[in-house]
Amino acid sequence: MFSLEDTASSGRTQLAIRLNLKHSNIMTSERECQTRRMEISETKTIEVVLNGERRSIPAGLTVDRLLTFLEMNPSRVAVELDRAIVRKSDWAAVEVRDAAQLEVVWFVGGG
Repeated sequence: MFSLEDTASSGRTQLAIRLNLKHSNIMTSERECQTRRMEISETKTIEVVLNGERRSIPAGLTVDRLLTFLEMNPSRVAVELDRAIVRKSDWAAVEVRDAAQLEVVWFVGGG
């Protein structure tokens, strides 16, 4: 149940809303909202070994999306996944799975 009040304060009109809810109802609703927000915002992760170091990455990434996640320029790298070279034409179709062993090699020009 709620009530509306029109209050005057220093020449301005303010609208005050009074809610007559029990504290436990508010807390229950707040907990439910927090739980829903956590479920939506949680990203499932997997563990991989990238260039010899264990890392957590979002689950469901393909090789091309992994490179984007890692902020690597895909035109300058080669990717090995579980000891096999992944062709650039296959990057969008090859999913990186939990416990994968990845090596990403950068090409460096020079003389």
